[in-house]
Amino acid sequence: MEPWRASKALALLRRRPSWAILLAAMTLLTVSTWPQTSPARPDAVPVAVPVVQTGCLGFYQPSPPRAVVASIRDFGGVGDGNTSNTLAFRKAVERLKEFGEKGGSQLTVPHGRWLTGSFNLTSNFTLFLEEGAVILGSQDPTEWPLIEPLPSYGRGRERNGSRHISLIHGNGLSDVVITGGKKSNSRPSTWDSRALLLGYTNIGGQNGSIDGQGRMWWDLWWNRTLKYTRGHLLELMNSKNILIFNLTFLNSPFWTIHPVYCSNVVVKNVTILAPLNSPNTDGIDPDSSSTVCIEDCYIESGDDLVAVKSGWDQYGIAMARPSTNIVIRRVSGTTPTCSGVGIGSEMSGGISNILVQDLHVWDSAAAVRFKTDQGRGGYITNITISNVTMERIKIPIRISRGSNDHSDENWDPKALPRISNIVIANIIGVDIKKAPVLEGIEGTMFDGICFRNVNLSVERSKAKWKCEYVGGEAYDVFPLPCEEFRNSSSSSWCLQT
Repeated sequence: MEPWRASKALALLRRRPSWAILLAAMTLLTVSTWPQTSPARPDAVPVAVPVVQTGCLGFYQPSPPRAVVASIRDFGGVGDGNTSNTLAFRKAVERLKEFGEKGGSQLTVPHGRWLTGSFNLTSNFTLFLEEGAVILGSQDPTEWPLIEPLPSYGRGRERNGSRHISLIHGNGLSDVVITGGKKSNSRPSTWDSRALLLGYTNIGGQNGSIDGQGRMWWDLWWNRTLKYTRGHLLELMNSKNILIFNLTFLNSPFWTIHPVYCSNVVVKNVTILAPLNSPNTDGIDPDSSSTVCIEDCYIESGDDLVAVKSGWDQYGIAMARPSTNIVIRRVSGTTPTCSGVGIGSEMSGGISNILVQDLHVWDSAAAVRFKTDQGRGGYITNITISNVTMERIKIPIRISRGSNDHSDENWDPKALPRISNIVIANIIGVDIKKAPVLEGIEGTMFDGICFRNVNLSVERSKAKWKCEYVGGEAYDVFPLPCEEFRNSSSSSWCLQT
C-alpha cells in the first residue's frame, strides 16, 4: 500500500469515529488490495474503458477477463428496430450461462436498434453495448411477463397481486457487469473489470443505450387501465457484486434502476432520461440493499433522481432488511415534482449510513427530502448530506408525512418511524421559493438533526421555516431556522461531525 493512503486513513480514524469517516478510511485502505490482472484469453474481445475517479473502489470486486465473448447476432439477433429479438436474448443468456463456472461470459450488442421483451441475466456475466447500440423495450405487454411481488412490499407497488418483470432482470446473481462504449479493434494483452473503475483506456464516442419505450405504460397509468404494476427498466434481486457503468437509460416504464436485496453495487457514469411529466420514473432506487455506490450520474425524470428505500409498511417491518452503507456522490439533474435525493417513503426495514456529497439539483420540487408516514415503522439514522447546490427549488430541504399511502388495510397505525443523527452541511440555494419544511409525526420525535453552513436565497415573505415534532441544532444558517434548532454550544456534536 502507498504510504500516503495509510497515513490518510489513520488520520481519519483518529477523528470522531462516525460511520462516514470509517467508510472513507475503509475505501482508502482497500484500494491497494485488488488482485493482479490476469492474462486475457485469446477469444476475449476487450471492452473499451473510460478514465474515471476511484471513489467507488471497494464496493465492487473486479473479475478477470471473461472466458467467452459472443454477439447477439450469433443467436439470430437483428438490429433493425422492428424485428423482435426476445428469443435471441433469452437463448444467448441461456447458452452463456453454461460458462458461469468456467471463466464467465460476455454478450456484446453491436451498433443497431435491438427490439426485445424481458430477458434475464446470469452470473459471471457482462452485457456490453457497443457505441450506437440501443436495446428497445417491446411494445407488447405479454413480453413483460408477470412475477411475484417483492416480499418486503407484499403486493405490486401500484396494483394488488403480481407485477410485470423488468426489461432486464436478474435474481440471485453474482458478478454482473452492464456497460458499454466504443468498439475496440485492438486486442490488448490484459483486460478485467477493474479497468472499468480505474480507467486504463479512454472510451470515446457515444455509449450504448437501453430505451424502455415507456409511453405505452405511462398511458395505461394515466388512463387508469393499468392492471398490474409496471416493470422497471433494470432490476436485480438478491444479487451481489454488480457494476452498472457508462450507459444511457431512457424512458423507463416505472423506476429505472432498482437493485433490491443486493450488496456491493456500483452505478457510475450513467445518464438517465425520461420526460419530466412521466409518472414514477425514478432514476436509481437502492432498496433493502447494502454497500452501494452511486457516482457521477446525470438524471432527468418524472420522480426522484435517487430514492433510497427498504420496504413498505408491515411487510417491510417483517422482513427487516435495511438499506445501509450507501454513497451518493456527484449526482446532478432535475425533477419538477420530486427531489434530487429522497429517503423513503418506503423505509419500513430501516435506512442507515447514507453519505450524499456534491449534489446539484435545479427546477425541482425539493433538493433533499425525507419521506415517512404513520404505519411505516422503521428508522432513518446516520445520514450525512454535504455540498449541495440548488437553483429554482420549491422547498429545498423537506421532511414530509401523511401521504396516506399504505400497502393494504392491515397496516399498523401504531408503527411510527424514527429519524435521528442527520447532518446537513454546506448547502447553497439560489432562487428558492420557500424555507425548509420539517414536519415530524405526533407521538414520535425526529431529533438529532444538524444544519451547518446553509445559505438559501429565499423571498423574504417565504423565509420562515416550518417545523413540527422535530429538533436539533443549526449553525451559520440563513434564513434563520425555527426555534427548535437555535442552539449555540461551542462543544456541540453538530460542529464536530
